[in-house]
Amino acid sequence: MASELFSPLSLRSGQVLGNRIAKAAMEENMAGDGQLPDGQLLSLYRRWATGGAGLLITGNVMVHAEALTGPAGVVLDDAAPLEPFTEWAKAGKSGGGAMWMQINHPGRQIQADMPGVVWGPSAVGVDLGKHSSRFGRPVAMTPEQIEATVTRYAVTAHRAEKAGFDGVEVHAAHGYLLSQFLSPLVNRRTDEWGGSLENRARMLLDVVRAVRAAVSPSFAVAVKLNSADFQRGGFDADDARQVIAMLEPLGVDLVELSGGSYESPAMSGRPADARTQAREAYFLDLAKDLVKASPLPLMLTGGITRRATAERVLASGVALVGMGTALAVTPDLPDRWRHGREADRQLRPVTWSDKALASAASMAQVRHQLRRIARGSRPKPRTRPAVALLAEQRLQRRALRRYRAWLSAS
Repeated sequence: MASELFSPLSLRSGQVLGNRIAKAAMEENMAGDGQLPDGQLLSLYRRWATGGAGLLITGNVMVHAEALTGPAGVVLDDAAPLEPFTEWAKAGKSGGGAMWMQINHPGRQIQADMPGVVWGPSAVGVDLGKHSSRFGRPVAMTPEQIEATVTRYAVTAHRAEKAGFDGVEVHAAHGYLLSQFLSPLVNRRTDEWGGSLENRARMLLDVVRAVRAAVSPSFAVAVKLNSADFQRGGFDADDARQVIAMLEPLGVDLVELSGGSYESPAMSGRPADARTQAREAYFLDLAKDLVKASPLPLMLTGGITRRATAERVLASGVALVGMGTALAVTPDLPDRWRHGREADRQLRPVTWSDKALASAASMAQVRHQLRRIARGSRPKPRTRPAVALLAEQRLQRRALRRYRAWLSAS
């Protein structure tokens, strides 16, 4: 039986995706020397490129060398050599699909032991209870810093196109900088970037305008947006509906819906508000409402692991199905679906009561699989969460030493 999953999707830029399955961004934290993509990332993306997805979206690439989500983050700014990114784009496109770069600034979500800057719309720190000290204390950005950051996004997008990527996705979800500006809980400003939703969305809209102006009309520009922050009084589904409408006139091709932040990790199925928990397609109920009014095609990511779930997502009117963890465990899952097969393995569930630690362990489990794939090994999804987390912490300590040395020498 023919399936919409394997039908092409035409975007307003003229780009045509081969099917409706995307590898969504996962934070690989696998940069090599100089915060650049190296052989590990190339090997990983060549594997995904042969797995049948119509679109691969990279893990977040940093637009500011002094502000990284983790010490092994990839940086593409005006000083980065372009050749490693050209090779990365080739690896991701080697199977015939499209390759987009997700571009991001972490804002206040930066570990306390990281060098560089910790910025936010306001001086409101990450609240993780007893774990809050893991993050730096942010300072409120000046208008000049806001404008310089908008320019950084445009520079990164322009250079991504020069390197051969097919598009960029501006990350405005998961509590990172642009999401922080959108959140009334984090954004306490009283100037033109704070208060009303129109003001809180100003930085995102300026970034999108600058990016669209810096790339060619045929280059795709997407936005990743929270369907909700899953925090009481925070950015909600009605806000998301309004922001999507604001994005439509700016030449955006697609909006990817996700949800949550470090404080409420709904993207890993663990929101602070327990009523929102779901086993699959975490944000589908919200997406069903948003798709009715959306003037742009939507992509939904979060907890999709089975073909029947993906079909249900498309039946709701969503245009593209995004998968992250499922492709870390089964990198050829789209091809399996095409041939009537499902994944035969899943990650060991993390059942810890501490949601912050459980979320960190879940991400460590995923990155453990990514490193195995990059080495040419099979994923090992039954790895214990505690083992994966300890291994991740060792790698991050080494990466932090390298990053400090690189940043001080830059």
